[in-house]
Amino acid sequence: QVQLDESGGGLVQAGGSLRLSCAASGPTFSTYVMAWFRQVPGKEREFVAGIRPSGNIYYSDSVKGRFTISRDNAKNTMVLQVNSLKPEDTAVYFCGAGADVPLIFSAKKYLYWGQGTQVTVSS
Repeated sequence: QVQLDESGGGLVQAGGSLRLSCAASGPTFSTYVMAWFRQVPGKEREFVAGIRPSGNIYYSDSVKGRFTISRDNAKNTMVLQVNSLKPEDTAVYFCGAGADVPLIFSAKKYLYWGQGTQVTVSS
């Protein structure tokens, strides 16, 4: 069982930055695929960025060049540095963890989710 706890969301102006963190419990963090997704009301959860145990990193086209994902296996944490924020980045951001995730962009195979952290970007 893995428990995930996101933090770092908030209200920022367009162009601003935030640092989102995901703290995980359990001894097997380093073996999990970790990812950030976001969701707005009425829409499906959207892939933002993911990182495999190997260190391979993936970004959605909409955030590439602005967001940076990283993980620290010694501290059981994952971080999403979000820069140059736009109003369309407004969403609840969730971190997910999965042991077997062949398609990192799909939310279906992630077994564990945090409660989410709200990011609101004003224009």
